[in-house]
Order: sequence, then C-alpha cells, then structure tokens
Amino acid sequence: MIVGMHIIAELYGVPRELIAYEDTVREIMEEVMREAQLTKVGSVYKQFNPHGVAGVALIAESHISIHTWPEYGFVNLDIFTCGDVSKTKKAFDLFIDKFKPKSYKHHIFNRGYKCSEE
Repeated sequence: MIVGMHIIAELYGVPRELIAYEDTVREIMEEVMREAQLTKVGSVYKQFNPHGVAGVALIAESHISIHTWPEYGFVNLDIFTCGDVSKTKKAFDLFIDKFKPKSYKHHIFNRGYKCSEE
C-alpha cells in the first residue's frame, strides 16, 4: 500500500515569458490545481528581482512547490499528493503541457510503502 506519490522534476528550455514573473507562474499553478482536481488550501509566491519566482501551494492532498530561473529556462518542480495518485500524474502532465519545456527529467517516489510485517 502507498499513501501517496511524489514527483520531483527539473524542466529545461522553458520559455522565459512563462517563468519570469509571479503573475504568470501563479496563473499556471492555479490552473494546474483546478484541472487536476486538487484542493487548494493556500499559496504563497515570491517575485525575485529582476526575475524568477518561488511558490508553494498547500493542498489538502499535500503540496506543490516551484522555483524558476528564467535566465536559464529552468524550473524545479515538486508535486506530492496523498490518496489518488492519478492526480499527481495529471498535475505533472499539465505542468509539462503549460510550461512547454524542451526537455525534462523527473523522479517518481511512491510514499508510505510498507512491507507486511509478521
């Protein structure tokens, strides 16, 4: 049994205009949460000067965090949801679709897996 799925990803070659400013990053995060049917509890974003954004969203299912480096076209993304793991996968696919990276790498961790004890 697993209690949730955790995806940690690095996105490369992301268009600068999608990740330079808080308004755009916030809009994409909100769309992903809504479209993946995740339950937003709250979120906080930080605009860096002259560009770049950090953000975290607390969701009832766990969390999503993002850090952007527009000067490198680079995004770090962390998605963890408990319960229905299809929502984790859907959120990740939506981020890929919306950020349009040229490439990415990601790791998937099944959290809370427990071997049976005798």
